[in-house]
Amino acid sequence: MFTGIVQAIAPIVFIDKKNHYQTHFVKFPRSLLSNLIVGASVAHNGCCLTVTKISDNIICFDLIQETINLTNLGELSIGDEVNIERAVSLQTEVGGHLMSGHITCTAKINKILHLETCCQMLFSITDQALMKYILYKGYIGVDGISLTVGSVFSNSFLVHVIPETLSRTTLGKRKINDKVNIEIDAQTKAIVDTTERILTSHTFT
Repeated sequence: MFTGIVQAIAPIVFIDKKNHYQTHFVKFPRSLLSNLIVGASVAHNGCCLTVTKISDNIICFDLIQETINLTNLGELSIGDEVNIERAVSLQTEVGGHLMSGHITCTAKINKILHLETCCQMLFSITDQALMKYILYKGYIGVDGISLTVGSVFSNSFLVHVIPETLSRTTLGKRKINDKVNIEIDAQTKAIVDTTERILTSHTFT
């Protein structure tokens, strides 16, 4: 589990591509190496990956074809940076919201508006059927960042990003038409699905 509070931005220093999978070599900051072991879970742009090798501060992660197809990680190149968050522990402060690291879909950035106090970013998701789970003031994970939905439209949604988040994550370097990973809040999805099942199973007269 994760909280959506990005701990660092880390560069990809090498990519080993094979048939149907690839390995990313990521240069970790020293501050995130404490007690890191092979088999540990780490979120990359919100996607939960498993540590497969540790060589000093270069950490390796394998991406299967499903991960490459469903997320933006397969489109990254050497030198690109990813948002990093290590898995929560009992001592972790949950400052965002609980996230599984299982990406639901991707979204495209349609608009970026820089204001005096924040940045507004408008996204359209690839699967429009998922819009029913994106609610005003609800939680959403964008590239591993816990954000609150500011507005919802028929086929897009808007978030407000404070300067601190822009400076500490890759969102500050994003441009229009860039693809981001989206994790729908699990509790919201459960409530919507349960409500739909109840309404469908009852006939009102």
